[in-house]
Amino acid sequence: MTSRAARYLTLYIASVAVALSASVVLVQATGGEWRTVLSALLDGSILGPGRWGQTLGAAAPMLLVALGTIVAGRAGLVNIGQEGQLLMGTAFAVYFGFRIGGPGPFTIIVLLVFGAVGGAVWAMIAGGLRFWRGVPEVLTTLLLVTVAAQAVAFGLKNQSLLLASEASRGNRNQVSAQLDPDSRLPVLRLFGNEIPSAVFIAVGLALILGFVAARTVWGFRLTMVGRNTRAAQRFGISQSRYGMWAMAISGGFAGLAGAVMLAGGGFQFGNFRLVPGFSANIGWTGLLVALVAREKALAAIPVALVFGTLRTGSGFVSSTGVEAEITEVIQGFLVLALLVPPAVVFLQDRRAARAMTKART
Repeated sequence: MTSRAARYLTLYIASVAVALSASVVLVQATGGEWRTVLSALLDGSILGPGRWGQTLGAAAPMLLVALGTIVAGRAGLVNIGQEGQLLMGTAFAVYFGFRIGGPGPFTIIVLLVFGAVGGAVWAMIAGGLRFWRGVPEVLTTLLLVTVAAQAVAFGLKNQSLLLASEASRGNRNQVSAQLDPDSRLPVLRLFGNEIPSAVFIAVGLALILGFVAARTVWGFRLTMVGRNTRAAQRFGISQSRYGMWAMAISGGFAGLAGAVMLAGGGFQFGNFRLVPGFSANIGWTGLLVALVAREKALAAIPVALVFGTLRTGSGFVSSTGVEAEITEVIQGFLVLALLVPPAVVFLQDRRAARAMTKART
């Protein structure tokens, strides 16, 4: 093991230990017993009957959102509007899925394709403003989340025009029609768990993206655009073209996440309907997954699993007398713990470089 790898390992172990210690203190301070809370968290996410299948089902859309974030980050773009892109992708999937119709397998394909298209279109609005009008994408993607939420809410209130089902007309809570059983993503039943096929889609795309980013000319050019725009221009690589592609793919992944939540999320995500609050913060959590994974597609797989564990286990935590929101604070501690080591190593390297420069002069 190299000295650099040893530094990283030591810092990660120390940071995670501090984060876990802070979590223990927090749980004790709020009147809970950390061993009981940990047991409830594990029972609710992994050890309980059928629970790890639910955890994998929650982690899959997080991973998809993270993959899209990684693509945008590779191009030097900051896409933080995944929540809105996920919503618009789901809205596109509902609208076209029910209107095109057809046999179950065909409907599933329509849902997934138009989900990705909806997210891509929404992200490309921010991309167009970035490359043609110079508006920072970090601002437009965030603002478009609110626009998407309002647009979907409007759609759910207009049955004759957009998304709501006939049965919900006049009801206070407007929802879309429910997908027929044969139009839902299949599940794999294993040891009493139902594993959505969305898990295999997400992991497969992560493997493909990891290969494309590291082993293809397109991935190399995308990284060059993100890291050194001047060098990319000298080699004839168009920043606007690759940037727009990156934004479209990034939004497409988020929209696809919404589509798999609709077609395969079950009771976790609206029970095969588009409902108010459908996104359930998956867009924001997927953004954190990409951040913690340091924009590495393969690293995002275990990170998404950790976040999925915290999500599905949080409902069981409340049974111990501790607020379920405590798991969100613990999640924040873990995010900080995993972000600290790269920052520390960067500062150490920068300080060493400055010291070397002074020594030469």
